[in-house]
Amino acid sequence: MEEKTLHVRPPLWLPVIIALLLGGAFVAGKKIEVRGTPATITVSGEGKVSAVPDIASLSFGMQTGRQPTAQVAMENLSASMNAVIEAVKKIGIEEKDIRTEYLSLSPAYDWTEKGQIPKGFEANQSLMVKVRDLSKIGEVLSAATAAGANQVGGVSFTIDDPELLQEEARSLAISDAKEKAVALAAKLGVRLGKLKGFNEGGVYPPSPMYEGAMLGRGMGGGGGDVPVPTGEQEIRMSVSLMYEIR
Repeated sequence: MEEKTLHVRPPLWLPVIIALLLGGAFVAGKKIEVRGTPATITVSGEGKVSAVPDIASLSFGMQTGRQPTAQVAMENLSASMNAVIEAVKKIGIEEKDIRTEYLSLSPAYDWTEKGQIPKGFEANQSLMVKVRDLSKIGEVLSAATAAGANQVGGVSFTIDDPELLQEEARSLAISDAKEKAVALAAKLGVRLGKLKGFNEGGVYPPSPMYEGAMLGRGMGGGGGDVPVPTGEQEIRMSVSLMYEIR
């Protein structure tokens, strides 16, 4: 008797059923998930805190001008800077708050049609002085210039211990994000579930807001008060929160 082989073609819907039973598969280029992950929403919040700076950083120094030799240039610079440092110390600036910001020694030249002609050496040094009593800003600058400083780079203001302000700004940012999440969930007609994610965007650089002024003594030993605005600085924190929704 001749044996016959029976070929049975499975129905077209059978692969889809198998894919569903296996818990997920690619069908027509799309992934089917039987157990879908909970839906989530992500909201961001920002907190900012303003505070008056309590530290001033003053930059000033000495430039010798052209000197006949490198040794003479450095000797003159050393004598002048020692006088400047002693002058600001007498006002109450501690040695730990005085540091060298820049120091250089370079040859000086005159330029002619025949090229450069050596004309000795120039030395330059600048200091960064931290002033913790802001009422002494003008007095420090006046004492430094009277002692021989002939360069003033500028005055900047900072907050000596910003960590507490950063923590306060962080708390405000989290509260802001939570309020936004509650409002958004209400508009969507859903309920907030568990917190699934947290991300901190970092600290924004302080931005000065000039609203006040500290008065210091006049520079150069002259009379009259010189206004030195400190203003306010703003510390900002940003966060994002991810919630399950039901």
